[in-house]
Amino acid sequence: MQDNRLQNLDNSQYSKSQNNFDQKKLQSFMEVLLSDLGGAYSAVLVYIGDKLGLYKAMNDVGRPITSHELADLTGTSERNIREWLANQAAGGYVMYDIQTQRYWLPKENAMALVIENSPVNSIGVFQATMSYFKDASKIMDAFRTGRGLLWGEHDPDLFIGTERFFKAGYNANLVSSWIPSLDNGRVEKKLKNEEAVIADVGCGHGVSTIIMAKAYPKSKFIGFDNHQASIERARELARKEGMNEDQIRFEVFSATDYPLYSHANRQYDFIAFFDCLHDLGDPVGATSHALKSLAQGGTVMIVEPFANDRVEDNFNPVGRLFYAASAMACVPGSMACSGPALGAQAGETKIREVVLAGGFKQFRRATQTPFNIVYQAMA
Repeated sequence: MQDNRLQNLDNSQYSKSQNNFDQKKLQSFMEVLLSDLGGAYSAVLVYIGDKLGLYKAMNDVGRPITSHELADLTGTSERNIREWLANQAAGGYVMYDIQTQRYWLPKENAMALVIENSPVNSIGVFQATMSYFKDASKIMDAFRTGRGLLWGEHDPDLFIGTERFFKAGYNANLVSSWIPSLDNGRVEKKLKNEEAVIADVGCGHGVSTIIMAKAYPKSKFIGFDNHQASIERARELARKEGMNEDQIRFEVFSATDYPLYSHANRQYDFIAFFDCLHDLGDPVGATSHALKSLAQGGTVMIVEPFANDRVEDNFNPVGRLFYAASAMACVPGSMACSGPALGAQAGETKIREVVLAGGFKQFRRATQTPFNIVYQAMA
C-alpha cells in the first residue's frame, strides 16, 4: 500500500521544487556521468583489445598503422577494428595522426596495457572488471539477501585478472621495499641467509609466493588457499618457473586451519597475508592461528589495500576503485562465511584491532605505496 503522503503529494509543488536547481551543478554532474559511461563501455573494448592481442600487435610494430594493417596482423575484421581504434583514440589509449589517418600506441601507454613486467601494468584490472559485469545478477542477489558471494563463485576472469594486476605491484615492491621494511631489515636477512620457512596465507594463484621463493632460494615456501582452482593454478605457475616442491608447495587449507611446516612439524619464521585479511570470514581467527603457527621471534606481514580510517578520506580515485571491488567481491565474500565484512577500505585502526584481538602484542605500519599499506605484527 502506498504511503498516504505520496498519494496526497501536490504535483505542482513537486514540479516547482524540481525546477529549482543549480544549472552549473547539473552540468558538472552530467559531465562526470558521461565520462563514467564512456569508461564503462570502453572497459569492454580494452578487455577485447587485450584478448585479441590488438595492443600487443601495435606495440610490436612500433610505428603508426592503419586499421587494415592491424586487422591483418591480428586476423580480425577491419571494420570492427576501425571502430575499436576510433574509440581508443577518443579515450587517449592510442594516438591518431590526422594527416596519415594512422594510429599508434605510445610506449608509456604500452607500459600499462602490454608490458607484463611493468610496475604500472593495469590490464588485469580490466579482466577483473569483466567478471563483475558477468556476475552482476549474483552480486545483486547478495545485496538483496545478505547471504554473500564466495570468491570461488565468481567468473574465472576475476581470478586471472587479480593475478595479473597484483603481480605488477608485487614485482615492483615486495622484494625491493616491503620485506626490507620489516623488523629493521632482520626479516630480509633471515630469508636471504637461512633456511627459513614461510607461509603465504590466502595465496590465490601464488604470484606472491613465487616472487619470494625466486628471491630467497635458501628458504622454503608454502602457499595456502581454500580455493582449489587457485591452488591448481599456483602449482602450474610454479612448474612453469622450474621450481621444485622442495622449495615451494601449494596446499588447500583455510586461514584458520593450515598446518605447521611438514618437516619436523616446524613453526613458520615468516607468515604473509597479501590483500586478503579483510576478505576473510574470521580474520581474528586467522591472526590467532598465525600467532600459534609463528616461531619465536617470527614476523607476520599483512599487505592491505591503501585506506584511511575515515570513509570520507577515501573519497578519491583509488578509494572509489577499491570501494567498488569491495562491494562486489570483498564484502560479499566475507558475508558468505558469516564474517565481519571488513571491506577493502577497512583502514589501519580496524586492521590493528583484528591483529591485537588475535593475540599479537606488536603492530605497526611498516611502509606503503599509493595502492597498499604494509603492516608488521609480532608476538
